[in-house]
Amino acid sequence: MSNWVMPLFGGICIGLAVSFMLFLNGRVTGVSGILNGLLAPQKKDTLWRVFFVVGLLVGGLFLRLLYPEAFLNASNTSKTGIVVAGLLVGFGTVMGSGCTSGHGVCGISRMSMRSLMATGAFMAAGFLSVYMFKHLFAGVL
Repeated sequence: MSNWVMPLFGGICIGLAVSFMLFLNGRVTGVSGILNGLLAPQKKDTLWRVFFVVGLLVGGLFLRLLYPEAFLNASNTSKTGIVVAGLLVGFGTVMGSGCTSGHGVCGISRMSMRSLMATGAFMAAGFLSVYMFKHLFAGVL
């Protein structure tokens, strides 16, 4: 299978999923906001969030079973480095008032200037982080 088929299929699935979420539920599919809603639950707003997160986890488990190569660490980054990167992403979603799913996928498709700026900032911070970790902190994490 070509290298571009699986990403294309994944992109189509993401596009369809966020479109259904917006049209059927009137909500933007911002994963950090959905998770945040579980950490500070409100009445009648928790069940769909639980199903959403469980669906993400179950989907990941199915992918692990069907295509385990997707989980190989081709970057040669240590487990510590991966944990630090995950924590930085979590911190960044709080600072950016959202994540790439909410701003990058949903916001840009709705032509939101705020989302366009946030996504640009996410990308710039990601580029800078990769450079710093690969060149300045090489071997430390």
